[in-house]
This record gives sequence, C-alpha cells and structure tokens, in this order.
Amino acid sequence: MQPNATGSWAVSDGDQIEGGDRPGQGRSAAADASDKASGPVDQAMISTSFDPSTWARPAATPPEPPATDGAVKKSSRRLMIIGLGASVVTAGALAVGAIAVRRAVRPAPGAAGGAPTQAAAPVGDEHVRMALGGLDAVADSLAAQGLAPAPSKAAASAALGAMTNPGDDLMLELVLHRSPDRPPALVSLQIRRPDGSGVIVRPQGADFVATPVSSDTKTQLRVVHGQMDTDSFYSSAVTAGLNDVVIPDFFQAFVYDFDFQREIGPGDEFEAALEENVNGEGQALGSRRLLYASMTTKAKSRALYAFTPPGAAAPDWYDGAGRTNRRSLMRTPVEGAHISSGFGMRLHPVLGFTRMHKGTDFATPIGTPVFASGDGVVEFVGLHGDHGNYVRIRHSPTLETAYAHLSQYADGIVVGVSVRQGQKIALSGNSGLSSGPHVHYEVIVNGEQVDSQLFQTDEGQPLNGEALKAFLKERDRIDGLRASAL
Repeated sequence: MQPNATGSWAVSDGDQIEGGDRPGQGRSAAADASDKASGPVDQAMISTSFDPSTWARPAATPPEPPATDGAVKKSSRRLMIIGLGASVVTAGALAVGAIAVRRAVRPAPGAAGGAPTQAAAPVGDEHVRMALGGLDAVADSLAAQGLAPAPSKAAASAALGAMTNPGDDLMLELVLHRSPDRPPALVSLQIRRPDGSGVIVRPQGADFVATPVSSDTKTQLRVVHGQMDTDSFYSSAVTAGLNDVVIPDFFQAFVYDFDFQREIGPGDEFEAALEENVNGEGQALGSRRLLYASMTTKAKSRALYAFTPPGAAAPDWYDGAGRTNRRSLMRTPVEGAHISSGFGMRLHPVLGFTRMHKGTDFATPIGTPVFASGDGVVEFVGLHGDHGNYVRIRHSPTLETAYAHLSQYADGIVVGVSVRQGQKIALSGNSGLSSGPHVHYEVIVNGEQVDSQLFQTDEGQPLNGEALKAFLKERDRIDGLRASAL
C-alpha cells in the first residue's frame, strides 16, 4: 500500500485488504459493482518508495462531469483512495478504521512465484561446537560451515600436524566471522579431548598456526544429599543427583546393614560423597569414586568410609572407628532385587496350600548375577528336586547357604572349589517348582534353615596399628572435603 501525490494511500497489486475487501464482508453491492466497472490503473500513481519527493504526480486531466441518474463515479478496481487530507505519514504505517493492510511478498525476478524469501545470514562472530568423528573429518566439517576449500584444508592441516594421540570423543569448537556476500572467516579452531587437552588453531597472515592446549581437569568432591521417595532407592538417588554408575557401590556398602526393601522407607535420609575429575566446563570425566556413604532411618544410622588397607588390592568399607562393615554373610546375594516372599508359613503359589517357606525369595529377571554371600567351599552343584538348579556353599562347620531356581552356573563353580564373598556363582532363573523368575536363598545353621534377614553374623574386624593410623588420616581428609563442599 503506497501514498500517492495527494497524500492518500493506494493499495497496490501486491497488497491484500482485510476487513472489507470481498462481497458479503463489509462492502456494499454497489461498491462491488463499481469495482467491476472500473477502468485501468494509472501506474504513475503507484510508488514503491516512502520518500515523498519520489512520488509521481499524475498528468493533468480534464475534470469529469458530475455523475447523474445515480451513476457511480468511475474508480479503479485496483486503486483505493482513502482521503486523509494532505497529511503525509512518514513512519510508513497508518491506522484506517478497522481496515488492516498486509503486504504480500513479491517473488524476486526469475524466482518461482510464491517462493518464501530466505532469511538473511547472521552477521558477526558465531560459535559452533560439534562432536568430531576423527581428525580426518576436520576439513569436511569446516567446508560444511561454508568456509572456502583452501582455508579449510590449511586449517585442518595445521591441526592435524599438532594433534598427537588424539584418542576418542573429540570435540570440535569453531569461532566463525560471518558477513554478507562472502564466505565465513575462521577466527579460531579448537580440537579438545574429554580432559580439555588438545590444540587451538588461529589464522596468522595467510597461514594458520596451531598451539597445543594442556588439560584443564581438576579433582573435586561432590556431596549429594537425598531423601527416600515412595518408589525405590534407585529413583530417590537419581532424583537427588547421584550418578547411576555409583548407585550399586552405595548399595554394596550397606549390604550387611540394611534390607533396602523392608528397612528403608519414605523420608529416610542418605548422603554420598563422590570423588570425580571435571574439566574446565565442569563436566565430569572418567570414573567416579564413592568415598563416603551414610544412611539414616527411623531405627538406625550408619556412616561408612571407603579405604584400602596397606597391601589390599581393593578398597573396603569402614565405620568411623575403623571397623569393617564386612560380615561373614551378606544379607542379599543378588543385586537390585526385592524380596517377593519371606521366611515362614505361606500359601504356596504353585501347590496352592500352606506350608513352611524355609528361605527368602528375591524377585529378579532371569540372568541376573547371583553372588556367594560369604567365603566358603562349594558343597553341591546340580538339580535338587523342587529347587531346580541349585548351589550350596559351606562357610564353616555349622554354617551353609543355598541358592535355588538358577538358570546357569558360573564358570568354574564345581563341587570342592573355594569361593570368595561377593564372587559370582550363578545366574538367576526360573527352574524347578517356581511361579516366576527369582532366587530362593537359604541360610542353614546346624542343618536347619533360619531367616536370612534376621540371622546375625559376627561383627566386622577393626583395623589396628599402621593401618588404623592411615585410615584415620583418610577419614579426616574425607570429612574435611565434605565440610568444604557443603
């Protein structure tokens, strides 16, 4: 819609009028008839500029005779003049009652009619970050961003020459300067390993210079506090921010102290302290190590520290006084399972009558690892009546454990072999007289089955001498880091 020489506005060929430009939509029949009878448009009265000095004036024409017999004055079908006096609206916008004018986009010469106008390219510095499949993909990645072939190859060559032992999980970071009507210019190129080390390439004259970048990682302690929800410890821990990689370690720390299904409830509190390496962006790298774990329920509280005694191959868990949490038997021989049936009288799910259940059932998918709950010697391996595939381990002259409804035995598990606590001995299954996948676990004392969840084994052994001194030093270090991380 354009102003003409009289200060009025004309609707041009590309304008659409909303609010009264069709019969039956606010215009009279007489007005529509007038449109049909109109003559050609004087193109001199249509301008594409908002500069009044450029607006063309129509040639002088003799005045038309006054209309007679109700005839409608001639008007252009494609030119509507709205009288606004001689005012010139310099802002390029005009409110005309309830009539809204929408400018239609005209296709560029030679373009397909109705094709959308392409958005203008960004101007200025642009930061691009992407995963890099390998060093040989650098040049193609630059070319994909619109860089000319010559600088793409030169920058990639400089990076490859300075990047030794690239490894995996490389990240490519680019800073590009974009301007209209020319290819982007490379401001900098960085190739980074997960630990932050790598190479940075910058233009220097007509060439590119690569500079090695050292690792920016640091070790920190992250403390996570949480409360048990109504679902599970796993969901509670993930919600609190505990990485799922260390949740099994937390579970194993308390495998002798808590039944996570029956002794842990909503509102119970836990804390975990993780040692991890982070890069300059705060992203955790590599493995995380659980150094401290605590659990507080309505009935009891327990706090444990990870410590590797002198000469030991792996860390173990100790309370604040240096006493190991390890007992002669684990309360749960399968990780992540829940108790589906406890010790005592019950209605048998297959036989349909009540009889004594002499073990604890842990519901778990077929193929879940089953662990020896204590050090001992394998006494039986094979089919065992209703138990199906079955393993029994003797831990002392008076103490045994048994594992039933298994799907497979672990390699090397045969009668007479010694096993260590926590060693995988089998996979869970659904063999024998079973209503679903689970592990039937028994603790046998002097030939009689007892409740595995109530059976109390000996207390953990304390550290002493130099081992105790080393533990106390590590305990104080962990507590200091916890305090500073809060």
